[in-house]
Amino acid sequence: MVDGEPTGERAGATRRRPGLSRAAVLDAALELVDRGGLAQLSMRRLGASLQVEAMAIYRYVRSRDALLDGLVDRVMDQLYADPAVLLQEGDDWADFLRRVADGVRRVARQHPQLFPLIATRPPAAPWVRPPLRSLRWVEGFLTGLQSRGFSEDGAIYAYRAFASFLVGHLLLEVSAKGVDPVPTEPTGPPPPDVDLSAYPELQRLAPRLAVEDLDEEFAHGLEDLLERIGERARLARP
Repeated sequence: MVDGEPTGERAGATRRRPGLSRAAVLDAALELVDRGGLAQLSMRRLGASLQVEAMAIYRYVRSRDALLDGLVDRVMDQLYADPAVLLQEGDDWADFLRRVADGVRRVARQHPQLFPLIATRPPAAPWVRPPLRSLRWVEGFLTGLQSRGFSEDGAIYAYRAFASFLVGHLLLEVSAKGVDPVPTEPTGPPPPDVDLSAYPELQRLAPRLAVEDLDEEFAHGLEDLLERIGERARLARP
């Protein structure tokens, strides 16, 4: 210590600590995951990358479980802020879904190590389906489709079918890069009762979103797929 100032590594950590933020912690954690996968993410490694003691991180994320949830939310919030993904004035519903699909696929390709976590972490409410897993995303998706002529039930069906397609295809895509599509991370406790006061469309449709028949949905999805396969086969005949 010189003139009352700490020296060495602890001094560096102390000086940098006031500039630390939740966003900086999450961005550094994402960089670790991108480089080495979820197995490389620990509070000790994260602290070292930020040049602070690991205990300093707990001011911003209370546990590793909260860190993982924060990572997923951080990436999906960035996607929601991307104007290339959001509904544009001249878009029809198919344009909108193509934009969203392309955006989610960019996330999977940019962060393949994280995408299985996006696909499997418990969402904000039981009826929310990954990868469009935030309440803001579901609100915008349902509102956008209804503004393009979908009924309420039609918008809900589209949301579920679209989410199932994205998760299935993109998990296959990242697994082809050598990423385990089923992360071994603990899933944490089920989400608490969700506050929908900021989401008027979800407040109205939540009872319908909570009712689903997976058998019927699987059968409908399979029949749609078989119809498309048959159409492609007919087109391929001389």
